[in-house]
Amino acid sequence: MLVVLGATGHTGSVVAQTLLAHKQPVRVVVRSADQVGSWVAKGAEVAVASLDDQAALTKTLHGASGVYLLVPPNYGATSWLAEQRRRVDQTAEAVKASGIAHVVLLSSIGANLPDGTGPIRAARYGEQRLTAAAPNVTILRPGYFMDNWASGIGTAKNQGLLPSFISPQMSIPMISTRDIGRVAAERLMAGGRGHAIVELAGPEEYSPEQVATALGGILGRAVTVQSAPLSAVVPTFTSFGVSTEAAGLFEEMYTAFSKGALRYERPESLVRGTTSLAEALRGMA
Repeated sequence: MLVVLGATGHTGSVVAQTLLAHKQPVRVVVRSADQVGSWVAKGAEVAVASLDDQAALTKTLHGASGVYLLVPPNYGATSWLAEQRRRVDQTAEAVKASGIAHVVLLSSIGANLPDGTGPIRAARYGEQRLTAAAPNVTILRPGYFMDNWASGIGTAKNQGLLPSFISPQMSIPMISTRDIGRVAAERLMAGGRGHAIVELAGPEEYSPEQVATALGGILGRAVTVQSAPLSAVVPTFTSFGVSTEAAGLFEEMYTAFSKGALRYERPESLVRGTTSLAEALRGMA
């Protein structure tokens, strides 16, 4: 039995669907009973549990051979890092108590760095705690999600502008969540062999200007990058309901991107996905 957390999210849904397509026994974890029916119809076993309920999560993991794990953030939390670390601790304790043999953990590019990476600091903490909790841990470190550009599609369509805190001409590692989910499923099916780090990227690196050009072709209108200063990160994110601490961490992360600090630790062994930027954007648009 393979367990998938976050099955209603971007990566988790792909993991679960890929495993089911390969006729694997799958147990998806959902947070409410109204999400059960659709997964049962697809052939999955369903467990209702929360990361905040350590006992329920331990029970859900018991008897399984592997789990796809991510710790979803609550960006409204006032003390965001402390809250995220608390949830990681609870999850790690559940993993340890369940005796599950293999964890495939969603982390991030830059998790090898000790500081200066914003919310990625929580991913680094997750790597450390989960590696100590299970005998076999496969850590996935993807680049910037292509799916993050979805929030700017409306502005691009209506105004021909693509807001960005990343310099227009700066190419950074990007990857589709479809590729992340597919690789995660493959690693689960292969089983774990000790501690492994898998760094993930798309077919190539892309800049915000390339995103704007590709989006313009899809929308049938000219789209240009609306570059915003890093000083605008905190007021922008807090206007969306993100806590002041979390917004400050995002400013730290974008600063790291602007300095080129967020790069792959082992580029020679990089695993590249097959979903192009244009293909991912077309799906979002």
